[in-house]
Order: sequence, then structure tokens, then C-alpha cells
Amino acid sequence: MKVYQSNEIKNIALIGNAGSGKTTLAEAMLFEGGVITRRGNVEDNSTVSDYNPVEHEYGNSVFSTVLYTEWLGKKINFIDTPGADDFSGGVISALNVVDTGLMLINALNGVEVGTEIIGRRAAALNKPLIFVVNQLDHDKANFELCIESAKTNFGSKVSIVQYPVNVGVSFNALIDVLKMKMYQWGPDGGEPEILPIPDSEIDKANELHNELVESAAENDEDLMELFFEKGTLTEDEMRTGMKKGMIACDFFPVFCVSAKKDMGVRRLMEFIGNIVPFVTEMPAIPTVSGREAKCDPDAPTSVFVFKTSIEPHIGEVSYFKVISGRIKEGDDLININNNIKERVSQLYIIAGRNRERVSELVAGDIGATVKLKNTKNNHTLNCKDCDFVYKDIQFPEPKYRTAVKAKDEADDEKLGELLHRMHEEDPTITIEYSKELKQIILHGQGEFHMNTLKWRLSHNDHLEIEFLTPKIPYRETITKLAQADYRHKKQSGGSGQFGEVHMLIEPYTEGMPDPAIYKIDGKEMKVNLRGTEVTKLNWGGKLVFCNCIVGGAIDTRFLPAIQKGIMEKMDEGPLTGSYARDIRVVVYDGKMHAVDSNEISFRLAGRHAFSAAFKNAGPKILEPIYNIEVLVPEDRMGDVMSDLQSRRAMIMGMEAEKGFQKILAKVPLKEMNKYSTTLSSLTRGRAQFTMKFDTYEKVPNEVQVELLAAYQEETAEA
Repeated sequence: MKVYQSNEIKNIALIGNAGSGKTTLAEAMLFEGGVITRRGNVEDNSTVSDYNPVEHEYGNSVFSTVLYTEWLGKKINFIDTPGADDFSGGVISALNVVDTGLMLINALNGVEVGTEIIGRRAAALNKPLIFVVNQLDHDKANFELCIESAKTNFGSKVSIVQYPVNVGVSFNALIDVLKMKMYQWGPDGGEPEILPIPDSEIDKANELHNELVESAAENDEDLMELFFEKGTLTEDEMRTGMKKGMIACDFFPVFCVSAKKDMGVRRLMEFIGNIVPFVTEMPAIPTVSGREAKCDPDAPTSVFVFKTSIEPHIGEVSYFKVISGRIKEGDDLININNNIKERVSQLYIIAGRNRERVSELVAGDIGATVKLKNTKNNHTLNCKDCDFVYKDIQFPEPKYRTAVKAKDEADDEKLGELLHRMHEEDPTITIEYSKELKQIILHGQGEFHMNTLKWRLSHNDHLEIEFLTPKIPYRETITKLAQADYRHKKQSGGSGQFGEVHMLIEPYTEGMPDPAIYKIDGKEMKVNLRGTEVTKLNWGGKLVFCNCIVGGAIDTRFLPAIQKGIMEKMDEGPLTGSYARDIRVVVYDGKMHAVDSNEISFRLAGRHAFSAAFKNAGPKILEPIYNIEVLVPEDRMGDVMSDLQSRRAMIMGMEAEKGFQKILAKVPLKEMNKYSTTLSSLTRGRAQFTMKFDTYEKVPNEVQVELLAAYQEETAEA
């Protein structure tokens, strides 16, 4: 392949809800561009895009796939993305490096929740969108529903460029109101017959053409003046206006296809070739420092790695976009994230698993290389004269968690290595090695996401694992003042052990006054503060240690030992073994022995005194609370609300959002186990949700009793 220049390159992503036909459209585009000579199909696992074994097993996309084709003397890089929200990482990484999104809409269903979610992600990144209504040959296709729902969700800037003449199994023709022609296909699709618009459609076509002219003119003042002057625009003038509108994300053209029959695909690619912005026409990319990296092949070389995959017999493949300059085989670049030199020994352009070696790629192009030493996703590679650093791709918060372990303990190390590899391929999979819970916790986007991981480990890596119910990271605290003292005394010949500690403990809150006067058992006790040490705990909250010793009852050299003993119990709370937090300890008295007192004596005395006081201080278990947002169709609101209330949710509000209802709630993490699966079942996959940690709150009394009983049973068995 020739070296395409920046002003000849366009980057797009195929996006849309699951089942909208993205992979099938990708296959047709590859065929029309001559990259393949025969179209495969999803049903017999012969597509270029979905080539991984797990995608063959499930019949849908799991990973994003980088592809390319050539059309009208231009290079079109495009990325086929998964539709299931469980695999949203592929969508997000693709949108970060392309300039335009092709949003496929299933003609049966119109705009679905997934369509709207992906649309919001595209809008957040200021990506132009083209709407492609697919599957118009289905007997239940409804083009009017698609347009109505698109305008409801994306606004009046949705503009019809094409509409079908005959929707359903007989679909074989459409009216193009930009060209003002009818396109008609034979049963095998491909190249259409271009005909005059029939008399029966001319009024509708003229009306839509005028609307399209007006939409194009709105994006350019000069065109608007021409429009007012002439009452219309030429096709080239309309193209100019449409391109400006797309760049401003203020114009959303609608096209019609049957990707499976290759009807409408060629005309869609003509529009992409003629009107979709080139990489040089899009805004410069901001760097972390606030500078802008322009798409200039003559600028210093800078590339951004947005995807990693592990391919059989090859190893790690790094996919990148050339942000500026040009990259050649044999170039030495600096990884700006870790300051390690990387040699780019081989360069490829990619069409699924097929790789074509090239000698050079210029600014704006997308390619791949292999066997980089220390370069991962979100890393920047620069030439020595360049210091650009780009913002990390921001992936969604996890929505599903499960504990995992290898069925054979001998495979624990192998499991760790494979999970790390899977995180590199899919950053929305995160691994937590929890010392607190004594579990490996996997975080992901849903149960399907995790089951796919399990399938891959079993079938690709021959490692059998099992999922376990993940434990909850509870916290323990106290609700009232308590006093305790403890004497540790041990004599076993020679020097003994002796340490006595008197302490008060109380709940700690930010800004509370220094300790001064307390009332214990009806008696007032005054303390004199001599020093305070605040420990910010790794697990959240604080331990405040106050030295109120007077008269040298305990030597100051033993205070760190007392504090260490207290921390040992904070690390393993008395109620359930969970971390304790937000406690103030006041050590006000004690005794020591000139010979037998030592650090271990006071560590043990402090530990036992704290434990005794804790149990009398109204101990309470805290649970993690998450903020959740559920986007749900109106007709499923009742079922979703009832389910949330059964999960001890506190509903914070509801609001309408583009044809859906958004429920805002606070829900304990304990109650969110497998929520994504339940929500999908309740709404037939039409709802989406996000969750993010908010705070810790006290559990209800009945839940605390249940947790205490479970912990006692667990420790008794141990």
C-alpha cells in the first residue's frame, strides 16, 4: 500500500447497540474497498472483524477491531466496536482516537438505551455522528420509528439524507435527497442502478431536500446568504455546509443500508469519502500541559497507544495513532511515561487478524507494532525533540464484582499472570488483591463480562477457575465514649513483663474540640493534653492518639508501643475482623516498672485496653454505600423501583432524560451483587446503570446482628 498523507486519511468508528449490525457493515465496507474478495458473515464465523474464539462462541463482538479500506483515493481507518455495554471499553478507546462515529440503528427497535449511552460518550468527546439505519430488509423494520426516536434523543439536527422506498423483506431501493436520485439494487446488492425519483415520491423527496439544504446552510454564514439569495444550494455547496456542521457536532446525517445484502453501503462510503472530515480538518489534540498537538506530518513524531492485544504466535500487539510527525520502521522513540527507549522494528496496517507491513505512517494514521518492551495502553512514544503527553483514556467505573480463585491452588501464580494480561487487553477489567478480604476481587462491567473472561481462561489458556461471592469491605467504629484499663504482667524468671494503660476512646469527627473534661460513670474527669498524633488510615478515616499522661506515669518512650498495639486492633476490628476507623484514643494514666516494663508489655496492654473499651463504646459496623444512576424505559420504572427498594436503596431523585427515566439512588454494596444481571432481566436488556463509591454508613441493627452471627460462625469453624 502507498503511504497516504494526512490530508488523505479519515478515521471512523462503527458504534451502536448490540444487534445493530456493525460487524456485518464492516465486512461490506472491506468488500467494497477491495480489502477482501468475499464477504463473510457472523453466523458462520467468517468475518474479518470478529476473529477471536470467544466471539465465535458468543456470536457477537467482544473486542474492538481495527480495520482499514481504500475508497476514492483515500484511506479510511475504521474500528468495529462491541455493542454490549459489558464491553464498553472498546467503544471508549475507539472514540478517543477516531474523528467520526457511524452510529448504527437497528431498524426494528430504533434508538435503544445502548445507542443513547454511546451517543453521550461520543458527545462528551465532541465526535461527529452519522446515523445509519440498518436491517431495513427485516419484516419488522420501521424507518419512521428510527427517525422519531433519533430526533427525540439527539435533537432536531438529525437530518435525513436518505429514506427507504419500501421497508421490509422487499427492501431494494432508497431515495437520496442530497443527490435527488433513487438507488435500486438487485437481490445480491453491490453496485446500484441510479434512477430518477418516481413521481410517487417526488413531493416527499423535494420536501426533505429543502430541509437538508436549510440544515447545510445553517452551518455557514456565507452559505446562508446564498440560500436566502437563491433559495437553494448546489451539491458542492451543501457538502461544504454539511462538513462544517459535522465538525461542529451540529449536523447528524441519516443514511439507509441493508449491510447483510450490501445495499446502500457503497453510497455511504461515497459520503464518507466526500464529506466526512479528514484528520487534518479536526481540532488539534490537547496535551496534559495544555499545549495542542496538531496533525502535522512535518512536526516532531508523537504517537499514542490506545489498545493492546495478545495474538497467538506473535505476542503483544500495540495499536497506536500517529498524533504528529511520521513514524518509520527502525525509529527509536522515547516512552514519555517511563522514560524508556523503544525501537519500532516493524510497522503494520491492520484488518482484523490480517496485518500488512508498511514502511511509514504519517500524522493522523492508525497502525500497529509488535514486541515493545515496556509500552502499555495510554502511553505516549515521542522522538527525542518532543515532550507531548496525552491524557489517559477514561474508562467507566466498574459495575460488577466477583471473587475468583484457581480450582487448583498450584495455578495461583498462572492465574495472576493471565489476569494481568487480560487487564492490559481490556482496562475495564481491574484486579484487586485484597489483603483485607483475603480474596482476589475482579471488577468489571457485568456478569457477561466476567463469564467471558472465565470462558477465555478455560478455552484459550486451559486454566479452570471458579467465581465466589465477594466479601464486603465493612468498617467498624464506635458511637459513644468508653473507658478501659488493662495491666499486662508476666513473670517467668529473670526480667518479667509489666505495663498498665488507662484510656478513653470516643468517636472522632473532623473539627471536634481537644480533649479536656469527660464524665465517666457520673464522675467528672479532667485530662491535660500534652500531644496529638493523627494517623490517616489506608482504608479511610483516621486514628487520633492523644497523650494526656501526667506525672511520668508512663514514660514517653512507651507511647509508640501503646499506639502500635491499638493499630493492631484497628487493623482487625473486634466485631467482624474488619478495619476500624474514626476513633480518638486518650491515654491518660497507667503504671510502669523500672525493670520489667518494655515495649512489648505496653503494646499488649494498649491492645487489650483498646479492645475492651471498643466493645463498650457502642460499636457499629459501617458498610460501603454507592451512588447509582439507572437509565430505564418509562414502562419498566415500576419493576426497577421495586427491585431497588428491596435492596435497601435510598431514592435520591428521578428525572426524564431523552425518552428514558433516570433514577438516582444510594445503595449498599452488599445489595448490588449481580444487580446488572437482574436489571437486564427486568428490562429485557433495555436499561443501563453506573455506580460509584460514595461513603460509609452504619448498617441497620438487624443487618449488624446477622453479620456478627456470621463472623462468629466463621471464626468457630476456623
